[in-house]
Amino acid sequence: MKIVQEFKQFAVKGNMVDMAVGIIIGGAFGKIVSSLVNDVIMPPLGLLLGGVNFTDLKLNLKAASVDEAGNAIEAVTLNYGTFIQTFIDFLIIAFAIFIMIRAMNNLKKKEEAAPAAPPEPTTQEKLLTEIRDALKK
Repeated sequence: MKIVQEFKQFAVKGNMVDMAVGIIIGGAFGKIVSSLVNDVIMPPLGLLLGGVNFTDLKLNLKAASVDEAGNAIEAVTLNYGTFIQTFIDFLIIAFAIFIMIRAMNNLKKKEEAAPAAPPEPTTQEKLLTEIRDALKK
């Protein structure tokens, strides 16, 4: 039972839940960026470059063929167009994370720059203040 209790304590910790939420949101964000690149950015870019579809860009290393048994052997290709799209995905995600971390760092700097409230006076200081005020009267 001790293992179950330890696991429960581990799974319910705030950091673990925050991390899980971050991973889920990160996965969804990756899909959004991939769609942005594949469906919004690359088609006009391909059109500007003469109607090129980047996913179709590949270098044939070995042509497709048929062996003696009649089985088709697929062509060996170097798919550099897919790599270009994936690289653009990476650049967009990296830039978005950079902006987010930069904003968080700016917020932390503002928190550090704000002066802290003075500490609550101790009971001895309160008592001495009361004595001083009574003596002034």
